[in-house]
Amino acid sequence: MTTADIIIIGAGPGGYETAAEAAAAGASVLLIERGELGGTCLNRGCIPTKALCRSAEVVRTVSDAAQFGVTATEITFDYPRAIARKNDIVTQLREGVASVLSKVTVINGEASFVDPHTVKVDSDTFTAPKIIIATGSRPATLPIPGAELAVNSDFALDMTALPASIAIIGGGVIGMEFAGIFSAFGVKVTVLEYCPEILPTFDEEIAKRLRMSLKRSGVEIVTSAPVTAITPQGVECSVKGKPRSYAADMVLMAVGRTPVIPPGAAEAGIALTPRGAIAVDSNMLTNIDGVYAIGDVNGRCMLAHAAAAQGKRVLGQQVDLDHIPAAVFTTPECAMVGATEKQCAESGIPFRVGKATFRANGKAMAMGETDGLVKLLVGDDGTLLGCHICGPHAADLVQEAVTVMSAALPAAAMLRAIHGHPTLGETVAAALNSIH
Repeated sequence: MTTADIIIIGAGPGGYETAAEAAAAGASVLLIERGELGGTCLNRGCIPTKALCRSAEVVRTVSDAAQFGVTATEITFDYPRAIARKNDIVTQLREGVASVLSKVTVINGEASFVDPHTVKVDSDTFTAPKIIIATGSRPATLPIPGAELAVNSDFALDMTALPASIAIIGGGVIGMEFAGIFSAFGVKVTVLEYCPEILPTFDEEIAKRLRMSLKRSGVEIVTSAPVTAITPQGVECSVKGKPRSYAADMVLMAVGRTPVIPPGAAEAGIALTPRGAIAVDSNMLTNIDGVYAIGDVNGRCMLAHAAAAQGKRVLGQQVDLDHIPAAVFTTPECAMVGATEKQCAESGIPFRVGKATFRANGKAMAMGETDGLVKLLVGDDGTLLGCHICGPHAADLVQEAVTVMSAALPAAAMLRAIHGHPTLGETVAAALNSIH
């Protein structure tokens, strides 16, 4: 039996970043990964989708080249080449992950629990006083007839031939990013969302803006449409209580993700939540002393940067887990941090709303990307409660609000800071100025 200070199961962003930091601090660390380094985020999620989102963005830019005084007489695209570029990026980053793990013992194989502090990989056993479970998640599936006919996001990221039409079940982050990608490459896209609006966790005004923008680009979006079955011809659903069917050559199931629980975890006594995630406290500690769970597997926040931040918390570092930004890399982008307007209203929190459009921003006009809105929610005491953006580089712009909220600064601090001109960041200041 091999003994270490820390055993980490899963080499996604949460697992490998925590392993590297712990090893750099002098701990002996065993990192066990059954697949490839980087986990879902690097190999089947964040990075590959962003690479394809960029390819889609280039297609749109070239298609609109005339407005910039550039003539493109014939526009063609090579989707297999876009996939090859995506694969090259993933490979390079995976090599980078391996390099930061030089002080970590990496073991390839599936770890199963023997007891709360002992795991087994094939015929080898390993033990440590601290075990961190970072096994991530897998694509979820609806329990409906014909579900086996649908493909998931893993499949969609590797296919080199595009269908003429696709129905996407789910209007969350995954579904909307794929809708934007496929639409840009000429696929007829229909999105079916169960909830009354796409991006259910986002501010409704921001989600509506994205929905209308995607509709203008040719994406058909049907909300309040629970899917009842998948057939070889497409999708069956209910819209406002009436049965409807949508024909499609391919159906993509994008209804969220399910935590991956290591074999033997239940037998070892590790408790789960009613939704099947590993139950943890605010320090990511499970019900067993010395056993922690970070990232998607604990179901708290299924974002790569949340997993990495939770790993820092396990290592005893001070990190703010209350203000975690989220983004959707569509065109336009959407990003958020903090409470939505609906959440503030339902909680009875007094607040004021500040808004600014990109239509009046010089940099956005020069870029030809004026579709969008910055929306800030400020409490009566001057606290920044939420920031919601739909527009160019929203994922980057929201970080200013994250910093202010994490540092517990008043919203007015954003106005004391000088925003360069002309920049997209001026829209954030303009939104705040609209209520001050």
